[in-house]
Amino acid sequence: MIIVHHLEHSRSQRVLWFLEELGVDYEVRFYARDAVTNLAPPELKAVHPLGKSPVIEDGGVTVAESGAIIDYLARKYGDGKYAPASNSRDYLAYSQWMHFAEGSAMTPFLLALYAGRLGEHAAPLMPRIQSEIVNHLDYMEAALAGRDWFLGNEISAADFQLSFVAEIAGAQGLLADRPNLAGFVQRIHARDGYRRALEKGGPYRFA
Repeated sequence: MIIVHHLEHSRSQRVLWFLEELGVDYEVRFYARDAVTNLAPPELKAVHPLGKSPVIEDGGVTVAESGAIIDYLARKYGDGKYAPASNSRDYLAYSQWMHFAEGSAMTPFLLALYAGRLGEHAAPLMPRIQSEIVNHLDYMEAALAGRDWFLGNEISAADFQLSFVAEIAGAQGLLADRPNLAGFVQRIHARDGYRRALEKGGPYRFA
C-alpha cells in the first residue's frame, strides 16, 4: 500500500486528491506544523533528508517532490489516462505544465510570502514580485481559453499539479478578473475525488 507523508495545510493535499481519482489504496501519515515557525516537524527528516512534504512510499520506492510524485503515480497507476505517451503530440505541453507549476508559477508567490515578513524593508521588491504573479496567472488564464483543463477537455496529471497555484491565487482574491482560472478551480472543487481527499487529509489553508 502507498504511504503518503502528509503535512497539514500543504501541497501534499493534491497528492491525496490524485490518489482518490486513481482509486488506489493508500495510508495517510499526518504531520503537524510547528506552532511558532509554521515549518514541518523534524520527524519528516526520518522520511526524507529535506524534511518536507509531500513524500510517498510505494513498496521499496520513496518519491519526493509533488511533480515527480504525481507523474510517477500517473504512469504506474493511471493506465494511460492521466499522462500522455512520451512520443505523443501532447507530451511536451504536459511536461512543460508539470515543471511550470513549481519551477515558475509558485516562485513569485513564495517570494511575496517571505518578503512580506520583512515589512517595509521589502517594499522595493514588491512591485516586481507582484508583476510576476500577474504575468504567470495571465499566462495560465490564456491557456485555458476554450477548454476545461490545461491539455484540453480531459483532466490530466498536469491539472493536479497546477491546482495549488490556482487555489492559492483564488485565496488571495486574484481570480475575480480571470474567469477561466476561476472556472478551473470550481471544476476541481466539484469533483468527488477532491472532496474525499479533503475528508481524509483535512481542510487546508493557503498561508
